Amino acid sequence: MRVRKLTLAAMALAAGLSLTACQNDDGTDQSATPPAASAPSSEDGGSGSAGSDQEGGTDSAGKTPNGTGGSGGTGGSDGTGGSGGSGEDGKTTKCRTDELEITAIDATVGGDDRGTVAVDLKNGGGRDCALEGYAGVDLKTNAGTLSAKRTGEQAPTIVLADGDTVTFGITYPINDTGGSGVRITGLVVTPPNETKSVTLDWPGAASLPVTDGSGTPVQVGPMGSAGQGG
Repeated sequence: MRVRKLTLAAMALAAGLSLTACQNDDGTDQSATPPAASAPSSEDGGSGSAGSDQEGGTDSAGKTPNGTGGSGGTGGSDGTGGSGGSGEDGKTTKCRTDELEITAIDATVGGDDRGTVAVDLKNGGGRDCALEGYAGVDLKTNAGTLSAKRTGEQAPTIVLADGDTVTFGITYPINDTGGSGVRITGLVVTPPNETKSVTLDWPGAASLPVTDGSGTPVQVGPMGSAGQGG
């Protein structure tokens, strides 16, 4: 019985020494944490969360080749700030017949072999407006209406400020036959690109020579022309 008690005491002492060897100096028990469960330190790659890498970029769903995480593009802008296209914007609108004060005077110079009438168009519409091309010109006669033919000169665009005037010329053959000829009773003027006309008194010679169609016709010059030949 004494031998058995000594054996039990020796076993208890050995167990106590083994337990002491498993503890740190501060008394905590390291045996509760398996070595395989230890977390990586910050030096091993940060927090270790999925969706980030060591260079601060995004994961494979949005990671850029340089690791910046940005789009790297220009955002679709070409730097111009707009289409640049203008279309009809800024173009001066045409002069309307009702905005124009239209008058005509005899402008024939002594010695000319053709008569000339100058037609003035004054802008009274209270705004800038544009005239482009030729006016329509018709002479009323006792033989019917006679339409003037265009001279064929280039017709520039004329922009009229409010109160400004532009002039064009009408030339016609002088009746020196001694006969009564074709009597002119009125002048009809239609501004360029308009359909409304203005009828004026004819300020030139009272008649045109009667011709068989081979003579020089009545002609009209473009906007800005005046004098003989448009």
